[in-house]
Amino acid sequence: MSKVVYIVGELNPDVILSGPDVKPEPNKEKLIERYELTLGSSSAITACVLARLGVEVRFVSVAGNDEYGRFCLEQLKRYGVNADRVSLTDREKTGVTFSLSTPSDRSLLTYMGTIPLMEPSLIPLGDIAREADHVHFGSFFLQEGMKPHWLELFRQAREKGVTTSFDTGYDPHERWDRELIEPLLACTDYFVPSETEAEHIFGTSDPAELAGRLPAKRGLVALKRGSRGASLLGPGGEWTHVDAFRVDPIDTTGAGDSFNAGFLYAILQGASPEASLRYASACGAMATLRVGGVKGAPTADEVREFMARRI
Repeated sequence: MSKVVYIVGELNPDVILSGPDVKPEPNKEKLIERYELTLGSSSAITACVLARLGVEVRFVSVAGNDEYGRFCLEQLKRYGVNADRVSLTDREKTGVTFSLSTPSDRSLLTYMGTIPLMEPSLIPLGDIAREADHVHFGSFFLQEGMKPHWLELFRQAREKGVTTSFDTGYDPHERWDRELIEPLLACTDYFVPSETEAEHIFGTSDPAELAGRLPAKRGLVALKRGSRGASLLGPGGEWTHVDAFRVDPIDTTGAGDSFNAGFLYAILQGASPEASLRYASACGAMATLRVGGVKGAPTADEVREFMARRI
């Protein structure tokens, strides 16, 4: 029987501009190799990849009652995500992110629009308690309306036996909110930051030092380390490391969100933390071989085949 995951998150499209040199310069016109309009946002990309892997995903969000909002809804449904709990509003336009992407990295420009408008009244707590095996959210720093409320949501979810996870994303205001994140970790089963995010929040991304900076009361921490692979911090302070899968990247947009989906899929299927970390790394690597976060997202069989070819 498929696991049921509720994802509470921001919803917006990505406009991806890609090529070897996409850095804007004043009074210059440059040519790019390609552009793509695709579903964006950490939460929505994680939702779509997780659904492609075979998990029943129910997405809770708000978007503008406009062309971009309807595009996002269509994309969620196309990838098998239940979007019945996505609200459309006339208060704001749907947010949008412009991704300036090279094979090695990307820079993001985001118009917030509806992205910060998620609020507790939109979250179906009763449904989550009855139906969910797991609840996840992404983009802690962009979902400004929910920052003070995640702790209570996770506390209630865990009281009902629902496991929890979140990804912070980058803080465009560079405040990093350690005072909000540390208590939230006490109610979080799986925390999935990148090295950059860990460095800013806790003052280090070095695994040996990070273990001592994180609060003692926390769940597993899966640290995304790019070309250096990924590391998992267990409950006793022990680290497990896996190497990155070697690929020739096309676009890194959504790679971290695909990692999140792979980790959740594997661990919800009963895989060990180390096996889940390796599966997550495979999903992240595969994401760099396509343009955008969701187009061409793999099935579980395709991920296993990818991993088997690289043993």
